[in-house]
Amino acid sequence: MDVLTHNWSLYGKGLLGTVELTVFASLLALVLGVIMAGFRVAPVGSLRTFGTVWVTVLRNTPLTLLFFAVLLGLPRFGLVLPFDVFAILALGCYTSAFICEAVRSGINTVPVGQGEAARSLGMTFAQTLGTVVLPQAFRTVIPPVGSTLIALAKNSAIAGSFSVVELLGTYKTLNELGYSIIWSFLWIAVGYLIVTLTISALFNVLEKRWGVAR
Repeated sequence: MDVLTHNWSLYGKGLLGTVELTVFASLLALVLGVIMAGFRVAPVGSLRTFGTVWVTVLRNTPLTLLFFAVLLGLPRFGLVLPFDVFAILALGCYTSAFICEAVRSGINTVPVGQGEAARSLGMTFAQTLGTVVLPQAFRTVIPPVGSTLIALAKNSAIAGSFSVVELLGTYKTLNELGYSIIWSFLWIAVGYLIVTLTISALFNVLEKRWGVAR
């Protein structure tokens, strides 16, 4: 217990870092994921190809390798940003591929006639997708999107290896201070539980309010 009570500030900074990474990377992943899902069902071949390549590459690339590519590769091309911003980009882009597939599966559950009816009224593809298809698909994708964002929160631990302040990285300082590694990791695990259970509770509320009735 001493490891927690004597290091409130350290754990607090780590937990705050994990929360910030999770929130900002989740927002980026949701935006990119929905856009790529739209690309994958678009009537334009080049957009479908781009969306397919995006998902295929990111889903099959180890996240650690993506971190190396973003945090160490982009500065070589003159793009220099704080490491936490690079971490958000890596996490957000990686997770967007999984969000994309969840949203696309939801789009496929919407009856084809819905889109045809919208187009018969003169609506464009973007209008049909945004006002007719996605609102209906949203109801079915709440659980898988929630699970994906929980995975994102846990994946944020990788950022600690790249000088980003987050929860798992606190064990290095605690180990140097001579605290038991077991107790250090126990309280780190509790911190991740707080984050993941919060996300789970939020999506449970969303599912009860807007999800498909069983």
